[in-house]
Amino acid sequence: MAISKTTLLRALRSTTPRHTPSHPLRQAFHSSPRYAIIKSFPLADIGEGITECQLIQWFVQPGARVQQFDKLCEVQSDKASVEITSPYEGVVTKLWYEPDEMAVTGRSLVDMDVDEDDVAGGGGGGGEVKVERAASVDVEGGRGDSDQKREGRRSNGKQDHSSLATPAVRHLTKELKVSITDVQGTGKDGRVLKEDVHRHVQSQQNPPSTSSPQPAASQPRPTSSNRTDRTVPLSPIQTQMFRAMTRSLAIPHFLYTTTVDITSLTALRQKLNNTTKTPLDNSSEIKLTQLPFILKAVSLSLNHHPLLNASLSTPQSTSSSTGEKPELTYHTSHNFGIAIDTPTGLLVPVIRDIQDLTILEIASQLLHLSHHARSGTLSPSDFSGATFTVSNIGNIGGLVVAPVISAPQVAILGIGRSRVVPAFADAKEGGGLGLVRREEVVFSWSADHRVVDGAECARAAERVRGLLEEVGGMVVGMR
Repeated sequence: MAISKTTLLRALRSTTPRHTPSHPLRQAFHSSPRYAIIKSFPLADIGEGITECQLIQWFVQPGARVQQFDKLCEVQSDKASVEITSPYEGVVTKLWYEPDEMAVTGRSLVDMDVDEDDVAGGGGGGGEVKVERAASVDVEGGRGDSDQKREGRRSNGKQDHSSLATPAVRHLTKELKVSITDVQGTGKDGRVLKEDVHRHVQSQQNPPSTSSPQPAASQPRPTSSNRTDRTVPLSPIQTQMFRAMTRSLAIPHFLYTTTVDITSLTALRQKLNNTTKTPLDNSSEIKLTQLPFILKAVSLSLNHHPLLNASLSTPQSTSSSTGEKPELTYHTSHNFGIAIDTPTGLLVPVIRDIQDLTILEIASQLLHLSHHARSGTLSPSDFSGATFTVSNIGNIGGLVVAPVISAPQVAILGIGRSRVVPAFADAKEGGGLGLVRREEVVFSWSADHRVVDGAECARAAERVRGLLEEVGGMVVGMR
C-alpha cells in the first residue's frame, strides 16, 4: 500500500511537541567526597621547662565554632597564667580536661573538626582522623547537611563567667565546701575573688532575718568534734616554690645587714612627685617610690662588683670521673627579679637591662609588672633571665629579713620597712648634741658563700648605702 508524501508529513508533525518547556531541565551533578579532619590539638610547651599546667577555665564547649586565634582556654603554670588560642578554624568536638585538672604538655588538649583544606599545608601537630562528609550538592546554591549543622552550632560555646577564678580561689572554695558557680564574682569579667568567697560564706552562715536577734550566749560554740583537718595539694605556684627552695638548701648563705639613711632620698621623691611636668608621657600617674632609686643604686654598685650579678653553674654529678667543674657566668645585663606579693602567692617577674633605664622608666615598668602580676596576666617570658633578685618585704612590715638565694643566682637583697627615728646630728647636719629626725631602712643581703666572700658582699652593700644617702652621687654615676 503506497503512502502519500502528505500523509507522512502529517504523521511526523503529530509526534513533535507543540510547546517547549518554560525552564531548562535541571541536571544533578555529583561532586567528589569532602572530608573533615578531627584534629587533636596538644598543649604546647610554654617554656621554662614547664611540663604540666592547671586548667583554669574553658572559653568554648563541644559544638562551638571557633576562628583561628580565638581563645580556647586559660591555663595556670607554676609561674603565670596563659591563654591558649586556636591554631585552626573549625568546630570543637571534645575537651580532654575539666577545670582544675592538670594538663600535661604534649598531650591532647582539645579535638576539633577542621576542613581538610585548612590543614593541607601541615603544622599544628597532633593526630588526625578523616571523616567523609556530604557527597552531593545542589548546583542551584543549596548547602550540604554538614554545613547547615555547622551554621546551627555557631551560637554555642559561651561559658558562664561566674566560674572564672584563680587556683588559689578554687582551693579556697574546696576548703570551705562552696560551689564556685554559686558565688557572685566582682572581678574582671565576673572573676571570683577571695573576698567574694568569704562574703558568700558569711551570707550563708548569717542569713537575713526579721526576727529579733538571739543573745550571743545561745550560739553553739565550735568544739573539737566538728573541726576537721584538711589535706590539699600544693598549688602550681607553691609547687614551683617548693622546688626552688629545695635547691637553695644546698647554698651556704652569707648574711649582711646595713642601715641606710634615706632622709634626703625621701625629700627628693616628694619634690619630684609634686612636680607638675615630667619627662615622659602619662608619667604624671606614676608616683615615685623608694624602690626605683634602690634598684638603680644596686645596678650602679654591680658595675663595680660584677661578681654579685653572676650565675653559678654546678655539675649535675659530684663524681670526679665526669670531669665537670663549677663555672661562673658574669652577666653584662642587669636583669632584676622583683618579688611581688599577689593573691595567688609570691611571683618574681623580671625588669631587664636596668643599667640602661632611667629611674622614671624603672618606676613605669614596676607599675606595669605589679598590675599584671596581681591580675594574673603575666607571660612565662616575664619570669625568665633574672641575674639578681630584690625582695621588698617592707611593704608588709618587719625590719630585718634573711632572704633566700634563687639558684643559679649568687646574691639577693631584702628591703625592710622604713621608719623615722631620732638621731644625733652629725657634722653635715650642724654637729653638736642636738637631735634630728632621720628616716632609716635596713637592707639585708645574702650571698652564695661558695663563690662570694663576705668582704665583697659588704663592699657592694656599703656602696649602695652611700649612693642612696648621697643621691647626687647617683647622678654622677649614671650613663
